[in-house]
Amino acid sequence: MKILILGPKDRYDAYAPDFLPQLPVELIFARQYPSALQAAEAHPDSEIVLVDAITPVGADLMDRLPHLKLIHSEGVAYNCIDLQAARERGIFVCHNKGFNASSVAEHTIMLMLMILRHGITGHRAVVEGRQIQMKEACMAAKGPELREQIVGLVGMGDIGQAVARLLRPFGCQLYYYTAHRRPTELEQELGITYLPLGELAAQCTMLSLHCAVNDHTRHMVDAALLEKMRPGTILVNTARGELIDNLAVRQALIDGKLGGIAMDTLYPEPTPADHPLVALPPEVADKAVYSAHLGGNTGGSFARGHWNMWNSVRLLIEGKRPNYIVNGL
Repeated sequence: MKILILGPKDRYDAYAPDFLPQLPVELIFARQYPSALQAAEAHPDSEIVLVDAITPVGADLMDRLPHLKLIHSEGVAYNCIDLQAARERGIFVCHNKGFNASSVAEHTIMLMLMILRHGITGHRAVVEGRQIQMKEACMAAKGPELREQIVGLVGMGDIGQAVARLLRPFGCQLYYYTAHRRPTELEQELGITYLPLGELAAQCTMLSLHCAVNDHTRHMVDAALLEKMRPGTILVNTARGELIDNLAVRQALIDGKLGGIAMDTLYPEPTPADHPLVALPPEVADKAVYSAHLGGNTGGSFARGHWNMWNSVRLLIEGKRPNYIVNGL
């Protein structure tokens, strides 16, 4: 079985599971070709596509692979894959559900602490020889602790639940919103309370995004939602950049409606230096903390994800259904 891989060979070599050599597969790495479409044209008999979470896979690529049976995201996200086109062609689309929940949850807590406790600006002050001035300014500013925050989690899947479990020992008040409310038993276990999205925005001092991108969530953090937020709210995003309206969030930061942003993900990606949430006016630039979409980027996450991905390949070869199908087949 021929497999077209839209990703770097070194990563696939690093995380290959022990059982991979026993599978009857031929691996084709698309990066040796000028484009993914040209790789597909060169290997029209490919039956599986493995792809990272940010590379588009549309109907045009599927049409070049008439024997395609499975498209598998290397990550949790699958919004760059045309699910409708795949469903119409009888192609499974799968993802690595939950593989990076602990990693992203840790990263979320790190970003929360960095924005609250001057992680970037404090580092810069020491490097520039302004340690005492920075320290005295922070002492006078009555800096907040994480335990004092009223944290709202938007999304309560694997990652949202992992974040809640890490936050609970800090003593934060925890609230959440999701399209389908979770069972009372889980709410009690996590010490978390459900609120509709608008009420969540109005109640919380820190809003953290943990939901997938779809037609209902794209640009959910828009001017209307921002208007409902408490002045000084901190927005954290370790999910997907498409969840927020870039220009609306920029303006809210400039106007003081947002007290800060901590972003692991921005749209588009790769993120240009002139992005509206990166090229900020000097007076608010220090209210932003960024990381380079590293939330799920740990060895443990990739090892779990690649095991699941290749296990789905193994299941397909055995005539079985792969795991974590997301397009309704």
